[in-house]
Amino acid sequence: MPFEFPEGLAPEAYPLAWLVGRWRGEGVISYPGIDEAAFVQDVEFDHDGGPYLRYESTIRLVEPELPETVPDEWTADGDAPAGDAAPVASSTAELPVWETETGFWRVSPERPEGLTEAQQPLEVMLADPAGWLTLYVGAVGNGRIDLVHDLIARTSSSAEVTAAKRLYGLVEGDLMWVWELAAFGHPLQNYASARLVRQEQS
Repeated sequence: MPFEFPEGLAPEAYPLAWLVGRWRGEGVISYPGIDEAAFVQDVEFDHDGGPYLRYESTIRLVEPELPETVPDEWTADGDAPAGDAAPVASSTAELPVWETETGFWRVSPERPEGLTEAQQPLEVMLADPAGWLTLYVGAVGNGRIDLVHDLIARTSSSAEVTAAKRLYGLVEGDLMWVWELAAFGHPLQNYASARLVRQEQS
């Protein structure tokens, strides 16, 4: 099926057209001082005809629901039998929110040196209600997006984040991403990653 540009999308945003829509998938958070945790993420890229995309993301932690009584078939040390996973909450909306972001993505009209002919310069502005915002710069091309922070601003009560990088890629129709952070005195390293599936439009 041939790709069609979303109706009303500004030509300036064409390099980002493949992102437009709703995505959902699963990932994992892993960082020093934070217990490794699985999550479900909902992401939406949309537009209002302006030369940019609007972005919204919600990450919810997957918390297993333990039974009120331990089944007899479980071993004495409290481990469940192999392959018998605890159920998760029946509705994604019931899961606790870990992180939300809103922002804007736009192709920059200024082209820096070092980009290939297939790449377009990209600017991404993201805000987190936990009290910090990040301006990323990078490039988009051939179904791949590379971003590195240009500016990180935070309130006095927010987490100490000093560096950030992100990588997005379209892989077999899915949106895969990796987020690296330098925070709490730790060097830049993986913080979260996920694989998202495009959702059918209702």
